[in-house]
Amino acid sequence: MTLFCDRCGRPAADPGHERCARGRELEPPRYCPECARRMVVQVTPVGWVARCSRHGELTGS
Repeated sequence: MTLFCDRCGRPAADPGHERCARGRELEPPRYCPECARRMVVQVTPVGWVARCSRHGELTGS
């Protein structure tokens, strides 16, 4: 369940996340979708790893 926008950190139910959705097509998440904490993100040539201190890792390519 996504409670927060993983690009801007605001509540996902708030309006105005169209720009965030477009931006997420090209870049990894910056905020945890469960708690809105800023995540540590590592981008590699083959993808990315985003790590929340409470909820673990997300990966993508």
